[in-house]
Amino acid sequence: MCGIVGIVDAGGVSFQLYYALYALQHRGQESAGLSTFDGKTLYKHKGQGLVAEVFDEEILCSLKGSVGVGHVRYPTTGAKIPENVQPFNFRYAGRHLAIIHNGNLVNTPALRQEYEQRGQIFCTTTDTEVIANIIADELRVSNSMEDAVLLCMRRLQGSYSVVIMLNDTLYAFRDPMGIKPLCIGKTEQGYVVASESVAVDALGGTFVRDIRPGELVTLNESGFSSTQIAVASHTAHCIFEYVYFARADSVMDGILVYDVRQSIGQKLYESDRLKPDIVCPVPDSGTAYAAGYAVRSGCPFLEGLMKNRYMGRTFIMPTQRQREQAVRIKLNPIRGNLKDRKVVLVDDSIVRGTTSRRIVEMIREAGADEVHVRVGSPPIIAPCYLGVDMPTRTELIASGKEEEAVRDSIAATSLTYISLEDLVEAIGIDASNLCTGCLTGHYPVEIPGEKSCRRAVTYVDGTYQSNLKRFGTEQETS
Repeated sequence: MCGIVGIVDAGGVSFQLYYALYALQHRGQESAGLSTFDGKTLYKHKGQGLVAEVFDEEILCSLKGSVGVGHVRYPTTGAKIPENVQPFNFRYAGRHLAIIHNGNLVNTPALRQEYEQRGQIFCTTTDTEVIANIIADELRVSNSMEDAVLLCMRRLQGSYSVVIMLNDTLYAFRDPMGIKPLCIGKTEQGYVVASESVAVDALGGTFVRDIRPGELVTLNESGFSSTQIAVASHTAHCIFEYVYFARADSVMDGILVYDVRQSIGQKLYESDRLKPDIVCPVPDSGTAYAAGYAVRSGCPFLEGLMKNRYMGRTFIMPTQRQREQAVRIKLNPIRGNLKDRKVVLVDDSIVRGTTSRRIVEMIREAGADEVHVRVGSPPIIAPCYLGVDMPTRTELIASGKEEEAVRDSIAATSLTYISLEDLVEAIGIDASNLCTGCLTGHYPVEIPGEKSCRRAVTYVDGTYQSNLKRFGTEQETS
């Protein structure tokens, strides 16, 4: 997963893009980049590192223009090399195009081979460049972004939320199943599209709505318009967004993530009704869960671990060794809160188990009598192919193991996961409209060697413009 943002604003966009990316930093820590356009020139700056490391005031002042896009990367497809840092910028036929993408395609090799055989040269190893080639190729033929996006939705298999800057206009679209989030907001002098609503909040903007699955939104200085390109029989919103990836203060597909996590915490208590001395979160992702558990149980919420706020998210660090080394630096036990106490330790998920084992060990070393681990997601038993860096089944601690074996592996006094049924109820979206591949091994798209529960998708047929009435349009002017 990555964080993406696009802004159209008469007052200039470079600093606003920076602030928006800062709000989305949790979605990617490997690299950051911006591209802007001032009516004549396409400007860009990107590099490996955090947003604050890649940009400074002088650089932002040099990125001129009233339209632009920004990206923070969490690599799932493509090596960790400078060439893969987004946005990707192209110039052809007098046009300036920049593209950013959040998601993961599962048919990248086949599409890449097809375009290479047609003479296309690829400069990166990412699936985003494949999307760019499909769009640019169709624009050369039809000169219609609607047709280009329609072709994308017909040909791309996997997850994708995409923002494109074509000269002074932004286009944003989301895959027909809405696997990855994307929303739109209004600023004082324009509009913003972003992975999460917190980016809109960071700009002092007003959240308008989520971009619908299969929808294309067009934004320029006059306002925005939208057209439904494709409609799926069911959506497949990523369940892990609600469990871990999204910021708790984000509104995603109409749902406040914090409320979901607090409800999960309440359900965790209801499933075992343990009465601990304290309820302790693994900060920060476990905080809302622990708050819900504490409220429902009546047991005190007390921090047992203090987080170093200058550390990134260990889950999305690229190697297991880095993740393990980061735990001790990132978290330090508050010994006075833990000594001689029965502790319920609440976390969002257990993936590989090594981090959980280290945290339980730290709490025991701090003097806790018992450490009861409560987990806000069901056991993760299968890899993710659609944008989360879930490892192979052999690396997943819960794959092929009973709950007691996992408990023993992390050395907890007891271990309880939330059930899938309770998780779905807490989210408030029917299970048929969620992607639960990592929890069930059933995926919403065809993946070789895996089970799928495919959704039927209806596209606009024939000449695009003659079929707009079938799906409807929306316009808003500023």
